[in-house]
Amino acid sequence: TSFSTPKKKKRDDGMREHVTGCARSEGYYKIDKKDKLKYLNNSRAFAEEPPADTQVRTHPPLTDRVRSEQRRLLSSFTGSCDSDLLKFNQLKFRKKKLKFCKSHIHDWGLFAMEPIAADEMVIEYVGQNIRQVIADMREKRYEDEGIGSSYMFRVDHDTIIDATKCGNFARFINHSCNPNCYAKVITVESQKKIVIYSKQHINVNEEITYDYKFPIEDVKIPCLCGSENCRGTLN
Repeated sequence: TSFSTPKKKKRDDGMREHVTGCARSEGYYKIDKKDKLKYLNNSRAFAEEPPADTQVRTHPPLTDRVRSEQRRLLSSFTGSCDSDLLKFNQLKFRKKKLKFCKSHIHDWGLFAMEPIAADEMVIEYVGQNIRQVIADMREKRYEDEGIGSSYMFRVDHDTIIDATKCGNFARFINHSCNPNCYAKVITVESQKKIVIYSKQHINVNEEITYDYKFPIEDVKIPCLCGSENCRGTLN
């Protein structure tokens, strides 16, 4: 079955001429280095020459001055009315390093693992949005189940965030009469959220606290924060 293959001719441009009209149908064959270099040089020259009617714009690399300018603009934006939204987006992009462990105030607490500057978003209070009627039912059910602590946070008159069984580290934040943080309700994409802000600079391994601001009731809940201006009770 051996037969001599006809010698392939070269075209005027030096490339091999395919008898069948398709390079794939003629199997594997080697291309001379001279022909390969000629083809590569032609293709590179064509790629490097842009059309005459188009302009190629190249962006210079960012320098330290440009980066500092961008940070300055960002800091100026945070002072505007949309500061909460910008800070919330930053908080989602890079969450603060926090940990929960045993607290000297009560049971578990939340502690900072990095320095936190004043007026920064620390963490979002995450949970399930429920109505007042459901909150009353769940509070009674939690008491029957022996759950001593209730992690419900009121957003407004109609909505309450329940983080008892589906929350994040924010539910471990303890109360203090002299706190280093405060809670604030913000609106993000027409949805109300509770975010914990820092009132002052927070050092590493310092416990995160805020004032629960419970309504005044006859049955008092003792406060264990131990601060100098402790009110004695949470409510």
